[in-house]
Amino acid sequence: MQIARLGTVDYLEAWELQRRLTEARQADAIPDTLLLLEHPHTYTLGRRGNRENILLSPEELSEREIAVYDVDRGGDVTYHGPGQLVGYPILKLESGYTYVGYIRDLERALLEAVLDLGADAELKEGYSGVWVGEEKICAIGVKVDVQGVTSHGFALNVHTDLSYFGHIIPCGITDKGVTSLQGVLGRHVASRRVERAVIARLCDMVGNDTRSPAIGSRRLMRSLAAR
Repeated sequence: MQIARLGTVDYLEAWELQRRLTEARQADAIPDTLLLLEHPHTYTLGRRGNRENILLSPEELSEREIAVYDVDRGGDVTYHGPGQLVGYPILKLESGYTYVGYIRDLERALLEAVLDLGADAELKEGYSGVWVGEEKICAIGVKVDVQGVTSHGFALNVHTDLSYFGHIIPCGITDKGVTSLQGVLGRHVASRRVERAVIARLCDMVGNDTRSPAIGSRRLMRSLAAR
């Protein structure tokens, strides 16, 4: 699996990159690819998104420089921002591998990564994502197209400013909270350490070798331009 560490990327730019990579993966022009990045302050609403779950007015969003986008993943509203590891797996699923099956496998892989990092996490019946008690630490919202190629993915709170979740009803859930690795462990967790744990577990999930070196945004864009 090709790993691309992209740094901080505007949400729309990353969404367009996913579209291009999805097309390339459909054509078997690239291998399975995992994008790892951060976004500037952004709220996204999935296909079941309800604008009433964003509690700020358009003027307040503008003043705080928070972008808002309606996107084609599953789920409701969530937050992306600095200190959060966002991952977009662009995978070609085997025939018969269902949307729900993919989500469950992705949840289990991310749960194992969070456990590896020392947080006492779990999966919660009836809710997506990874949880620590009654607080979500990793949100999941994906798309699987008719050719079985995945896009969108997950957002793992590492040392995220959780106050931004206070301006939304995350995932439309009113009786649960949100947490981060830093909040659970009581100490700073290096982003690269989190990336390594996530990469290892996702490679296990898809049966890929973890030894391939990561590439950056320039090399990824050059490889796309050459196809």
